[in-house]
Amino acid sequence: MRALIQRVSKAKVVVESKTVGEIKEGLLVLLGISPDDSLETAKKLALKISKLRIFNDQQGKMNLSIKDISGAALVISQFTLYANAKKGNRPSYTNAAPPQQADELYLKFSELLANENINVENGIFAADMKVELLNDGPVTIFLDSIELGF
Repeated sequence: MRALIQRVSKAKVVVESKTVGEIKEGLLVLLGISPDDSLETAKKLALKISKLRIFNDQQGKMNLSIKDISGAALVISQFTLYANAKKGNRPSYTNAAPPQQADELYLKFSELLANENINVENGIFAADMKVELLNDGPVTIFLDSIELGF
């Protein structure tokens, strides 16, 4: 499982000219899922993200988590995080999970993040989405479950 996390002042996702998810201060989480990912992977990544201290405290130091600031998360399924562009100019996505598995784990990940007392909004799996965000900082962090050891 891979997550590209952006600290945002606001973010929203639009499908067919309709806003389907919108948050104010918090995290935009672009989530990629591989065939090797499981419920256990989703649990560990959701917990890691809920505790990630990337929000500023009163001294301006990144020392607070999304939970500490009562922030929200906008989670978007993003199979292209598993793109492989080593050969040629057209990326391969064979390292991404099949749609049924990815959708199931994407929804489960969102539920697990919400279980950490975080307001979670979502995009629509496999839809053509337009994502708008105001990156705060900018702060962008890439997490890979394999590199994290789970």
